[in-house]
Amino acid sequence: MTFFRILIAVLMIATQATAGPVRIKDLVNFDGVRGNDLVGYGLVVGLNGTGDGLRNSPFTEDIMSNILERLGVNVTGEQFRPKNVAAVLVTATLPPFSRTGSQIDVTVSAIGDASSLLGGTLIMTPLNAADGEIYAVAQGTIIAGGAVAEGDGAEVTQGVPTSGVIPSGARIEREVDFDLDSLGDMRLALREADFTTAARIERAINAEFGRSVALMLDGGTIRLDVSATRARSVAHALGRIENIEVEPELPARVIVDQRSGTIVMGEDVRISRVAVSQGNLTLRIAERPVAVQPNPFAEGETVVLPRTEAEIEEEPGIGLAEVPEGTSLSQVIAGLNALGIAPRDMIDILKSIKAAGALHAEFIVR
Repeated sequence: MTFFRILIAVLMIATQATAGPVRIKDLVNFDGVRGNDLVGYGLVVGLNGTGDGLRNSPFTEDIMSNILERLGVNVTGEQFRPKNVAAVLVTATLPPFSRTGSQIDVTVSAIGDASSLLGGTLIMTPLNAADGEIYAVAQGTIIAGGAVAEGDGAEVTQGVPTSGVIPSGARIEREVDFDLDSLGDMRLALREADFTTAARIERAINAEFGRSVALMLDGGTIRLDVSATRARSVAHALGRIENIEVEPELPARVIVDQRSGTIVMGEDVRISRVAVSQGNLTLRIAERPVAVQPNPFAEGETVVLPRTEAEIEEEPGIGLAEVPEGTSLSQVIAGLNALGIAPRDMIDILKSIKAAGALHAEFIVR
């Protein structure tokens, strides 16, 4: 059995098991409790000749001049062309409830023609949020995500050396103004909207507190009456709610990856009664022209005569097989695996069953 068929079998067995209970914190997002995106524009120094070409990236020269002037170095009118600096964009996410002095990770990406950020150091860069305020300052040594090796006639690149990260590279200087304890009502947003799952979460929360504190508004939203929980604070109420276990309702879904031949399916996928036949047809055509020349000392010219060889070869298929109504997709896949069907042929069969309207599930091809 090939690696792909082993992978398909493992995924099929995993999805046949009934979904177990999941904590509410893994199913929903609490309204207002979220991160904030930060972005900044900075300069990386200390590169080993892999920085921006200042002729092609004039903005790098501008920011370098500004930094040097702030440090008391006058470079007005000077012509300098260093190759060890690069202009970058710095991005980060400010986690909820972050406090001043905490540190967060940052991602650094080149925006000029630098070939690598390996070994570079990011100079102090302010990070702004959508409101234009500075919430953090980043600085540190970059850990690049790739490597470059080059010689006189060839160059090899592995990964993406023009992007890297700085673990704990930014320090929070400003906190987000959000008073959690002032909330009287809060909404719980399901990450995968589903009416059945939302109803189960509503029942589980009300059962936990012994009264009606949660109300399902739609398939993706549940309203929580925080005051009705009678908890000491909103944080106490959410800490009690987020660990309640609920069994989510999984949608019937089939996901296939054509490049790797991977097939992932849910246990509720069903197939109506349908007949399936599969076979491979191979057509081979070869051109072998023949040159015909006139006899010696005879009048005439050389002529090329076409010679074509065509051959059609049909490999044995699975024949016409009937799939009974109500059969699960996992049973169909197991049968196709037993017949030795290749993963890519299996994907084509699933596409055809879906096109025939017999596959009752969301079919996603990547």
